[in-house]
Amino acid sequence: MNRYHLITGTIALLILFVSCEENNDLGMDLLPSEDLIEVRSLVEKSSISSYTYREDSIQTDESSKSLIGTFNDPEFGETKIDFAAQFRLQAYPEYGTNPVVDSVKLFLYYRGIYGDTVTPQTFNVYELETALDVDADYYQGTDLKSLASDQLIGQLEYTPQIRLDSASADTFFQLISIPLDNSLGNKLVNADSLQMVNNDVFLEYFKGLYIETEKDTDEGGAILQLDAASTSEFQGSAMVVYYNNDENMEADEPDTLLNPYVITQFSARVNSIQHDYSETAFFDNLNADTGDDSLIYVQSTGGLKSKIYIENLTHLIDSIKVNEQGDSVKIAINKAELVFQIDTLASEVEKYPPPRQLLFTVLDEEGREFLPADYMFSPVFYGGAMNPNDYTYKFNITQHIQQIIDDKDVKNLGFFLTTAQKNNEANRVVIKGSGSQTGIKLIITYSKFNQ
Repeated sequence: MNRYHLITGTIALLILFVSCEENNDLGMDLLPSEDLIEVRSLVEKSSISSYTYREDSIQTDESSKSLIGTFNDPEFGETKIDFAAQFRLQAYPEYGTNPVVDSVKLFLYYRGIYGDTVTPQTFNVYELETALDVDADYYQGTDLKSLASDQLIGQLEYTPQIRLDSASADTFFQLISIPLDNSLGNKLVNADSLQMVNNDVFLEYFKGLYIETEKDTDEGGAILQLDAASTSEFQGSAMVVYYNNDENMEADEPDTLLNPYVITQFSARVNSIQHDYSETAFFDNLNADTGDDSLIYVQSTGGLKSKIYIENLTHLIDSIKVNEQGDSVKIAINKAELVFQIDTLASEVEKYPPPRQLLFTVLDEEGREFLPADYMFSPVFYGGAMNPNDYTYKFNITQHIQQIIDDKDVKNLGFFLTTAQKNNEANRVVIKGSGSQTGIKLIITYSKFNQ
């Protein structure tokens, strides 16, 4: 409250100052010889250091978009993402008299792709032997392969593709159709009625499918962004059993019947994610506060984050809190902005779009991360969105710096730069680090109250 009183008083003094100036300096001898307020700014770069670290293991279950694919990134090494899901009954399946399975197909829909559209991938499908739990937490290191049978029931070599709607510039849904062994269809068609009384019982009988990805080449590939779960606007991915029965075959024009088993919002959907950085340029310095990196790397899918130190921050704050006579003065931070510059060449931004949003988090004495006060005040004020005009990420940390000045028990122990979307997209970015001349900079504009 005192700060607001101070600002109000300051505005009044400024109005008085302007009025006096307009009236031929009348009353100037009554004002102090020095300005009551000094507005200054500084740019800090030299004491900022940055390093590339592995991201902590991320949670991968029930994300808004599921991922699948293998991608060997020229800058970030290889990422391999597998997928497993439950398939639920839509209603009690009436297969009729003497049903005979014609075929079984797994349909996976996607619209987003990160990587190339020239490298074929192979999708291998296995039936899960261990049930997934939609209420459990699954992380990227989950060994989905160990939860599945070793009996291959489906395989498809597939080259990802993308097609835009010319009218709306939106992306059409693309379909992966994987034929499955009829033995799975026979299991479902011949299930006892007691095994299909509800989804809880059914999911113990048929636990779901695990889809593994692989590719033959050491280069290229892509991560696909699956629209796996059904919504009010989209049917979702599904497994469909095509069949005939006596009633159908007796019809004048028999047509193959079908019954879908659907991935819904209530289905467990899990990704396992593996990263291999052994062939990357940054591998030797990964997870170490050594060197002075000219480039830092930030990657979603539980990949990479950057650790940032502003070593001189406390000294800077202490230096602006005193006047030329060495007396303490009140300081108000007008704006403190941290700017990160994308290296557009190393990132290949046209081919590999950077993340739309990054997060800048603060470290406490226990090494835990938390969002600064500026985010709590307003995520829009806090920032972090990529600016497509100059390819920068800017964070407003004004309140955080003010808290340090006001001794609000906030320490300068370092920061982390990570992606905001961690488990539903594969975007990554190369940023100019502290070792670059056009790298990270902190711009502080502040007001110094001399009385």
